[in-house]
This record gives sequence, structure tokens and C-alpha cells, in this order.
Amino acid sequence: MTEDRFTRARQGAMTENFRRNFIPLIVATALFMENLDATVLATSLPAMAKDLGSNPIHLKLALTTYLLALAVFIPASGWMADRFGAKNVFRAAMVVFAAGSIACGVSSDLGSLVASRILQGIGGAMMTPVGRLIVLRTVPRTDIINAIAWLTVPALVGPVLGPPLGGFLTTYFHWRWIFWINIPVAVVGLFLITRFIPDTREESSSTFDLRGFLLIGPGLSLFLTGVTLIGLGLLERDMIILITLSGAVLLAVYTWHALRTPAPIIDLRLLAIPTYRAGVVGGFLFRTGLGAGPFLLPLLFQTGFGMTAFQSGLMTFATGIGAMFMKTQAAAILRRYGFRRVLIINAVIASLFAALPSLFASSTPPLLIVALFLAGGLSRSLQFTSINTLAYADVPPEKLSRATSFAAACQELSGSVGVTIAAMGLQFMQFAEGGNAVDAAHFPPVFLLVGFVSAASIFFFSRLAPNAGASLLPTDALKAAEPAKESARLREGHVS
Repeated sequence: MTEDRFTRARQGAMTENFRRNFIPLIVATALFMENLDATVLATSLPAMAKDLGSNPIHLKLALTTYLLALAVFIPASGWMADRFGAKNVFRAAMVVFAAGSIACGVSSDLGSLVASRILQGIGGAMMTPVGRLIVLRTVPRTDIINAIAWLTVPALVGPVLGPPLGGFLTTYFHWRWIFWINIPVAVVGLFLITRFIPDTREESSSTFDLRGFLLIGPGLSLFLTGVTLIGLGLLERDMIILITLSGAVLLAVYTWHALRTPAPIIDLRLLAIPTYRAGVVGGFLFRTGLGAGPFLLPLLFQTGFGMTAFQSGLMTFATGIGAMFMKTQAAAILRRYGFRRVLIINAVIASLFAALPSLFASSTPPLLIVALFLAGGLSRSLQFTSINTLAYADVPPEKLSRATSFAAACQELSGSVGVTIAAMGLQFMQFAEGGNAVDAAHFPPVFLLVGFVSAASIFFFSRLAPNAGASLLPTDALKAAEPAKESARLREGHVS
């Protein structure tokens, strides 16, 4: 009997370690594929624009339409995971993403490329939030910080490999290969998911909010499409205004609907949870500024400084290396200093790094740029881990699926908004300078702008309680937060 109990205990420990480490790594194959695709594409945009006979700034549509498709279809991901099982939805999403990658690789013009990116986005809309939901449901709450770090480490290999790989393929082969490399990753991911991922779902799923989906999907699509088209000259101004206002009206109607529906597809009432509000809204602002970087930097290096795509990729890959290293340290930092302090101080540091390329010139030593990107990667990685973890600290288990959908939609929207702000900033600078070509002198004010947008997230982080995220931290971290709580109580008593 004693030996049997020992064997069962050992098997239980092995199962627990598997859940903590291996399941997040398997889920991360999807994040790896998605991050690799995004960073490879951003590096190759100038070459793609030349081959397709399009303006490099117009190629932002290849980035924003993908992010737009994510934002439109992500709201349905949580309900689908509850209804059909997270494992089944996750596998299907990976198949759709791979099919979209093949279609992108055979695109012949901007229109077909954009349509293929939308198909990719439909797959991506299910991969990221459903994968995160699988991890949140299979890992103990006190291990979520480490699980999120494990989940993100392989995904960060994408940003490390993406710029140099995209530059290498574009310079020495053809940009179409940047999409076809997703296929073997998808095949491996499908095998691992089928073999090892448990099928998690709610016992009873709520009724699908079709009315809400028909409001928020077209609303987001029309509003962001209208904003994206500003300044491109692809449609008449009155038509762009009509598209944008129609989207805004639909979003306003959805807000009214969501606050009066028991189970809306995007539950705005979750924002009443302080930690969730800081993670989602503060995270949105922070990601908006940093989301412009993958669009701006390849243009600066290739169009502004005359580098090849491969040279440009070798400059920016260091951000991913710094991010990967920080994932091994994030949990210890958060345990020692707490979420609130880390989020506030690190938001300032990361925003400064986001604005730093405004000082770059063609004569700036490449090693210095790489070193700065390495340091910037450390900072932004810590911030992303903190935001992604804190958002779910106080969300009830029965609302996790809707919380992951809401957070993922905002995360992808932030990228689309960031690219749009950056592109509009470049267009404004072109207009102000009186030229049509993108010049290195156009970039500094735009980098300062996106750095300011990221820094605005501090407003939401500073409103957190000193012990925010306490349920995710061990007791020694909670004790460390007590002096801050006591100080706050003394200040309140003194004021009263």
C-alpha cells in the first residue's frame, strides 16, 4: 500500500509538472507561428511593395487587415471553446491559419494579399485566446506567472528569428517563402495538440450572443477600416467618413446592448474588476505605442537608411533575445516588487526605449543600435508578462473564456491602432515636408508620438492597489506589499 501511494504521488507530481511546463510549451507553437509571421512580414514589406507595385505605406493594409480580422472574430472564440471544446477549436484554428499562409504565398497583387491575410486572421483569432484559455484552465492559479512565461518564451523565438529570417529569404530568395515556412510549424503543432492537450470546456455553455456579434464585428471592421484608409487615396473622403461613422454608431449600439445582456459576447462589465481593467485598458495603450515599432523600424532602416532587408532584420532581432531572457526572470521580479510598482516604473523605461529610434541616424553604429534593442526587449517583455498575468488575477473561473476573448481582442486591436497611428504620422510628415517619398527625416516625430502613447498607460497602472495581483504571488511577496498598504492607510487617515 505504501509503495502504491508513493507511485501515485510520483505520477501526480509528474502530471502537475507536465501541466505547468509542457502544455504551455505546446500551446506556444501557435504563438510562435503567429509572432514569426508578423515579424517576418514587417521586415519584408518594402520588397513586397516593390514587387506588387504598391506604396510601402499602403502595404500597412497587409498588417492592419490581419489585426482587424483578429479583432472581429476573437469575440466568438471564448464561446466556441466552451461549446465545442478548446482542443478542437485550437486545432481547427491552426489549420485555417496555415491555409491562409499558403494563400498569402501565392498572392499576385495587394487585393489578393489582403484577402489572404483576412483568412489568416480568422485562424489567428481562435489560436491565441483559446490557447491562453487552455493554459489558464489547466495550471494552478499560483503558478500562472511561470506558466505565462513558459507560454511566451517559444513565442518570442518568432521575433528573434523573424527579422533576420525574413530579411534573408527576401534578399536571397523571394518574399513568398516568408509565408510558406508556417506550414511545417503547423504540422508539428497539430501533432502535439492532438497527442497531449486535454479537452477543456465548460459543463454548460451560454447561448451565443448573435446580436452582439453582428454589432461588434461589423462595428470594429467598419471603424478601423475607415481609420486605416485615411490618407491613402483609395476611396473618396466622404465614403471614408461614412464608413468610419457607421462603425462608431454600431460600436455605440453594442455598448448599450452589452450592458443590458446577461451574457454578451464581449462582457464590458469585466472592466469593473480593477486588475482586469488595468491589464486590458492600460495594456491596450502600452501595446499601441510599441505595436508601431515592427512597422516603423524596417521602413526607417530600409527606406530611410538604405539597408537591405537582411541587414534590417539583423538590426532588430536583438529585441526578441532580450525578451526571451527576461521571461526567465519576470516571476522573481514580480514576487519581489509586486505588480503595481513594476508596471509603473517599467512603463516609463519601455516607453523611452520605444521613442529612442527618433535619435538614430545613418551614422549611428549598428552595434549600439543592437545593444539598445536588446535592453528594450528586456523592458517590454517584463511589461507584457506583468500585464498578461495581472489581467486574470481576480477573474472568476466561470468568466475566464469571456475574459480571454475580451483581452485578446483589445490586444490585437492595439496593434492595428499602433500601425495606423504610425502610418498617419508618416503621411502627415510627408505632407508637411511637401514630398511624396518616405525620408529618414520623417521618422523622429513619429517615434516620439508612439513613445508618448505607451507612456499614457501609467495612468491606469498607478490606480492599482498596492497588493494588486496578490492571489498570483506567494506569501513572501504579499508581506513585501504590506508596508505600502500600511503607508496608504496612514495617508488616508492623515487626510481625513
